Amino acid sequence: MVNNLKHELFEAYPLLKNIANQNTVLWENTKRLKKAQTDLFSMEEVKEAEETLKRFSSYLIVAFPELAASEGLIESSIKEIPNMKAALEKEFETSIAGQFILKCDYALPISGSIKARGGIYEVLKHAERLAIANSLLKEEDDYATLATDELRAFFQQYTIAVGSTGNLGLSIGIMGTKLGFNVVVHMSSDAKEWKKAMLREKGATVIEYEADYSVAVEQGRKEAEQNPMCHFIDDENSKDLFAGYAVAAKRLQAQFEKTNIAVDEEHPLFVYLPCGVGGGPGGVAYGLRELFGEHVHIFFAEPVASPCMTIGLMTGLHDEISVEDIGLDNKTEADGLAVGRASKFVGKVMETYISGCYTVKDEELFTSLGLAMESEGLFLEPSAHAGMFGPIQLMKNGQSYLEKHNIADKMEQATHLVWATGGSMVPQEMREEYLKKA
Repeated sequence: MVNNLKHELFEAYPLLKNIANQNTVLWENTKRLKKAQTDLFSMEEVKEAEETLKRFSSYLIVAFPELAASEGLIESSIKEIPNMKAALEKEFETSIAGQFILKCDYALPISGSIKARGGIYEVLKHAERLAIANSLLKEEDDYATLATDELRAFFQQYTIAVGSTGNLGLSIGIMGTKLGFNVVVHMSSDAKEWKKAMLREKGATVIEYEADYSVAVEQGRKEAEQNPMCHFIDDENSKDLFAGYAVAAKRLQAQFEKTNIAVDEEHPLFVYLPCGVGGGPGGVAYGLRELFGEHVHIFFAEPVASPCMTIGLMTGLHDEISVEDIGLDNKTEADGLAVGRASKFVGKVMETYISGCYTVKDEELFTSLGLAMESEGLFLEPSAHAGMFGPIQLMKNGQSYLEKHNIADKMEQATHLVWATGGSMVPQEMREEYLKKA
């Protein structure tokens, strides 16, 4: 970006200067509507994803016996973490009014992160499409047949490729190789060695890049275009991934009903989602706003070095601006969030949906990591801890937002939901390294 354009942006959006200086910020989205709307996506696509996942339940039980108890459902629990709430309040000298809940996607079956939702769904949908087109499957069949040698041999003719910093690659690799696909994962310089090793152990091919996430995705996309037998899972543009993530909202609604957590005018819900390129948090946010309307307030969390969604939404430039354009280096310990340029598709959908974004420092992620272990015996990977700072940022810097939406006096009845995006797959030696940094 030429310097004069950078200067113009800094003049038009004063908060950009703080962001460029790697200060933590809370940005409020003034385009949020009480009734959010988009013509780029629909709840019909979410319903289709939900039904597809149900059809695959019998196969998933055979392929992953640990899913027998949930009848083939890939889902995580919610739980209150009062000790962590108290620890954060003490550490940051801020009172958090309301209930503090964790959405435990760090413990999702199969691949241990939020990416199990969208990634696994897109692989399954692609497998279904191929099998039906080749008269090997009908929608009314028992999908457990997909676990047979005949179907595995059929899928071995095909390749699935993806660009990833780690967790999406793990989900695609684990699910794709289980079905029999050849899986190629293009991994950026930020990807952790243990994630690469685990993928290779599962039988996936890992291609490593010295460059960042955007380059890995672009190269993966180019290579896939050369192979008619290859399906590229595009984290920046895939509606299938987005739909798989959005299914989480209906599941959460059922969990709230079961545990008597109200979401209405008197009981606002605040949701804090770590954000990389945007697909996972975007899908969840879309589903939640469609179900809970104006009563859910959603904030995306990003590292100070990689706030691509914040600057994309703030300026309206989406994928036409990168963090490097404002002088940031996109280097963070939160590997899943190390993305320099946001998804245009997700950014455009989110324009009227989310309440805002905030940024956190790497050292704060490690502070939170240590507090969670001490207070709750809870381990999450660093990127997942970005969500923990939402309530702190909101209570410290979000009073104008609360007053504008007439909820400042309703915070005692509020629910704060931190979406814990990953962590259960992290090897013990890596956990110890993280805890030393904490």
